[in-house]
Amino acid sequence: MNETIYALASGAGRAGIAVWRLSGPGSADALRALTGRDLPPPRRAVRAVLTSDDGDPIDDGLALWFPAPASFTGEDVVELHLHGGRAVAQALGQALGGLGLRPAEPGEFSRRAFANGKIDLTHAEAIADLVAAETAAQRRQALRQMDGALAVLIEDWRRRLVSILARLEAAIDFAEEDLPPSLIELTRTEAAALAADLATHLADHRRGEILRDGLHITLLGAPNAGKSSLLNRLAGREAAIVSAEAGTTRDVIEVHLDLGGWPAILADTAGLREAEGQIEAEGVRRALARAGAADLKLAVFDAALVPVLDDSTREVIDDSTLVVLNKRDLAHAPLPATVAGRPAIAVSAKTGDGLDQLVGWIEGEVQQHFAVGPAPVLTRARHRAAAEAAFVALSGFDPSVDLGLAAESLRAAATALGRITGRVETDEVLGAIFAEFCIGK
Repeated sequence: MNETIYALASGAGRAGIAVWRLSGPGSADALRALTGRDLPPPRRAVRAVLTSDDGDPIDDGLALWFPAPASFTGEDVVELHLHGGRAVAQALGQALGGLGLRPAEPGEFSRRAFANGKIDLTHAEAIADLVAAETAAQRRQALRQMDGALAVLIEDWRRRLVSILARLEAAIDFAEEDLPPSLIELTRTEAAALAADLATHLADHRRGEILRDGLHITLLGAPNAGKSSLLNRLAGREAAIVSAEAGTTRDVIEVHLDLGGWPAILADTAGLREAEGQIEAEGVRRALARAGAADLKLAVFDAALVPVLDDSTREVIDDSTLVVLNKRDLAHAPLPATVAGRPAIAVSAKTGDGLDQLVGWIEGEVQQHFAVGPAPVLTRARHRAAAEAAFVALSGFDPSVDLGLAAESLRAAATALGRITGRVETDEVLGAIFAEFCIGK
């Protein structure tokens, strides 16, 4: 990493202020060349008039100098706070390129921070999650992870593994010595306790991942039950075509919602019925597939048809389903409080009656089943895969059979956990992680 990189760290496009970041061994010389002055005091913003090598003025702004290792990347870093115009950006880019600096790749600043021991992978991923956060709950989760809550948990697990392994290797290396008989049994007890802790975190219904990626909610029901109208009401816009003609919705239509701080992806699907053609049949197949993968389902019935309820929709009701009786303004009979053992709420997508109660109801279900508590959670599929690998390795731990194999199980578990924080990693995986970052991070 001998190259010096630069990037616009704030958003692209016209703005009042644009923040540029430089990192690498040439940062100090670049700042001297741009300002024609010596370096300012570390970590203090000073006014700086920037000019190109031919004396052409670039901008009048602020400069900050962060000498290594007390910087985000652990390298010499310069920040320039300039005006956010296109001409300024173009002139500065040309000047920096002329000084031998190159544009940074996505996530390259964070990757250098990781390589220099300033952050671990969970911290780096939290930065990306915070930048991408769209709801308050996502922001809070990213901040908890960036503060090191998940890293502390993983490192505690690793520390316990190392402690167990140390006792086991003592029994192997000093087999001729008079070691306490309880030593082996102690390793078994501690390994079982650690496996139980891993199992508890793995059995969390993917709460952290769902909060990060979004809760998937699927609307299901017969044609003309009002699913598309309901989707439009909840989205606050005309996202789906609404028509009295049955079978209008053929493919899955998605909208993104904020449900009490939870990001949700609400999907409208084709009506459930005996399809009249190949295209509609494919739509029904996709609806059922989407239902199978959903975190929560809304089974929508036409309240005007009560007491008759669509059998195809009744068949998809399970413990993850909320029943919605739509078109309550057209109902001719008393509406049931439950359907197929699940509570039902009556609404009218046309008038908006009952929509606030429905949203509150959904938020309550989300909080009950998916809420994230103060304890750190696994937030990515790779975290879960590594924790599962560690749990499998610990499940095979049996010192009574062979001490060498038992020790290898502990090493495999420690290696798996090390992949979460980056203690054990490959360049290929690192590339995949940092590639999702925006330019400037």
